[in-house]
Amino acid sequence: MTVRKNIFLSLGAAVALAIAAFMVQSCGIYSFTGTSIQPDVKTVSIPFFEYKALKVNPSLSNQLTEALQEKFRRLTRLELVDEEGDLEVVGAVVGYDVRATAITATEQAAQNRLTVSVKVSFTNHKYPEESFPEKSFSAYADFDATQTLDAVESTLCEEIIEKLCEDIFNGTVANW
Repeated sequence: MTVRKNIFLSLGAAVALAIAAFMVQSCGIYSFTGTSIQPDVKTVSIPFFEYKALKVNPSLSNQLTEALQEKFRRLTRLELVDEEGDLEVVGAVVGYDVRATAITATEQAAQNRLTVSVKVSFTNHKYPEESFPEKSFSAYADFDATQTLDAVESTLCEEIIEKLCEDIFNGTVANW
C-alpha cells in the first residue's frame, strides 16, 4: 500500500510542477534569459551609437551597436527593426579615457585603465512607464603599463563592449 501511495505522491508532484511551468511560460512576461518583456512587445530598434568622446576610436561605436543588437537577437524573441520599434535603445559613446591606476615607488604608472562611458535612452512605446530618458553606463579594463594602448586596445575594447552590453541589456529589458 505504501508503494502505491508513494507513486501517487510522486505523480502528483510531477503534475504540479508541470502545471507551474506551464503557467510561468504562458504568462509571457518572464523568460529563462531573465528578460521581462510583455507578450505584445514584438520589435526593438537599436540605431547606430554616436561617438562623442574626445579621444577617437573609429570602430568602437559600430562594434558596440552590433554587439548590443546581437545580444537582443540571441536573448529575446524580439524582431530587430531599423526604426520605430516597440522598444528603442538609443545611445552615444561619451567617454574613452586611459588613466593610471597603480603607481610604482618611482612614481611611474604600473597599471593603466581604459574606461568607456555611454549614455543610453530607452523608450518602451507600449509601456512608457518602463522607459528612461537617459542613463549612464561605463565599463573598464586594466592593462600593464609596459604595454601600449595600441597593442592591447582591440582586446580591451572587446571585454569592455561585452560588459557594457550586459549592463545595457539588464537595464532595459531585464529590469535589474
